[in-house]
Amino acid sequence: GVPVIIGNALEAINCAGWLQGLILDGIVAGVGAVLGFVPQMLVLFIFLAFLESCGYMARVAFIMDRIFRKFGLSGKSFIPMLIGSGCGVPGIMASRTIENDRDRKMTIMTTTFIPCGAKLPFIAMVAGAIFDGAPWVAPSAYFLGIFSIICSGIILKKTKLFVGDPAPFVMELPAYHLPTVGTVLRSMWERGWSFIKKAGTIITLSTIIIWFTTYFGFVDGTFTMLADDQIDFSILGRIGKAIAWIFAPLGFGNWQATVASITGLVAKENIVGTMGILYSAGEGSVYANMAATFTVASGYAFLAFNLLCAPCFAAMGAIKREMNNTRWFWIAIGYQCGLAYVVSLCVYQIGTLITTGAFGIGTVVAFLLIIGFIYLLFRPYKESTTLKVDTEKAA
Repeated sequence: GVPVIIGNALEAINCAGWLQGLILDGIVAGVGAVLGFVPQMLVLFIFLAFLESCGYMARVAFIMDRIFRKFGLSGKSFIPMLIGSGCGVPGIMASRTIENDRDRKMTIMTTTFIPCGAKLPFIAMVAGAIFDGAPWVAPSAYFLGIFSIICSGIILKKTKLFVGDPAPFVMELPAYHLPTVGTVLRSMWERGWSFIKKAGTIITLSTIIIWFTTYFGFVDGTFTMLADDQIDFSILGRIGKAIAWIFAPLGFGNWQATVASITGLVAKENIVGTMGILYSAGEGSVYANMAATFTVASGYAFLAFNLLCAPCFAAMGAIKREMNNTRWFWIAIGYQCGLAYVVSLCVYQIGTLITTGAFGIGTVVAFLLIIGFIYLLFRPYKESTTLKVDTEKAA
């Protein structure tokens, strides 16, 4: 493979050990782990481009309006969410077609719950390493996102932030037409190339920083390059250990998973690159080391948290632009992170109870959260079924 060829070439020119580590363990291992999933993503992008180009999207929005109204969203919210399955940034930006301010803000807050193309490598890695390639993991990730959107809409529309009268649905339905091959391929290539450019810039820089902070640290008061069995003394290891306690109730309170979750805020693809670097140290493959670290419950909790928490920096920037309000931006980010933490905690605690029979304070908290969640879903709410028209202004 490519890593072996590059490694042999570096040895042939007597490359310094630290530079070999940077190239092989940093750049090749990090970026290579992400680029390996490009073919699957291109398949996703070409099908999305076909649906957008043939006039199907507008009709889906019209059909979905009656369903979406039941949990506080507009039928037009379906388009940003479908586009968001490719990339969260254009999905969030597509929400500007929603005229009603309340519907638009709720759509922005919930669109990134749908796994985007950048999260597919992460889902595939978790499914392969922890669940032995189980085919139900990826579909369940999408169902988790859809379930989170539905529940969020029902709960949020009962709060003072989103209370109000229903908005009318008005949308032009273009005629069905067969899209040109060039249009579909161009759209696929633009999205795919955007991902590849991100891997070549942001992800490369991130993996270099992650590699440096992973393989350098202080041992006996001396700053030095670390061996594989000294990773715990690294800069990144010390940072991860300092905040790992936050994620302990979720089942992945080790510093490697903590750091991966943080670097995922730069770009969700970074999680794969980070895990590829951190779990490549020591004996065994990356997948084998991950399987030894996570249980079924903690692995799915780790997956759920990173799928639902705040999106990448680029998507957060899009949320800030579309909200055009700092307070609403932090409300959106806070709600996403809070929901992700609660769902992940319940998954781990209840999953551990089912798989091992262990019962503790965390299990009690999980059951209390579920009870509170059910109450928020089904508490009484009287929504207006008619539109109020100001006759004086109309006259």
